[in-house]
Amino acid sequence: QVQLVESGGGLVQAGGSLRLSCAASGLTFNNYYMGWFRQAPGKEREFVAAITSGGGRTYYADSVKGRFTISRDNAKNTLYLQMNSLKPEDTAIYYCAGKNSLYYGGPYYATTAYDYWGQGTQVTVSS
Repeated sequence: QVQLVESGGGLVQAGGSLRLSCAASGLTFNNYYMGWFRQAPGKEREFVAAITSGGGRTYYADSVKGRFTISRDNAKNTLYLQMNSLKPEDTAIYYCAGKNSLYYGGPYYATTAYDYWGQGTQVTVSS
C-alpha cells in the first residue's frame, strides 16, 4: 500500500531552520506531483508548497515564498522542504501529499486534489 512518512520536524527558535523529509513507498513516485501542507491548531489545513513530478516547477504560498524551498529526489522516492528564517506563525503540523499527475484531479494548492497523505510532523517555532 502507499505510504508517505514525514520526518525532520521539531522545536526551533525564530530565525532558525529545519529540513523536512517525506519518504514515499508503494507508488510510482515520478508520476506524482508532491505537495506540503500545514495545519495549525484551530485552523484549516493550508497549502505550503508543491513540485511537479519531474521537479521542474515549484509553487509556494505567499507566506513562505523566499524562505522555504521544496525539492525532490526521484531516485530516492523522497520529498524535501527546506525551511529557513522560521517564524512563530510557521508553527503547525506539516503534511506531505501526493497527487497523480496522469489525470487532473484539481489544482496543486487544493487539499482535495491530493490522493495520498502522510501522518504529519510537528514543527514548533518559539519566539
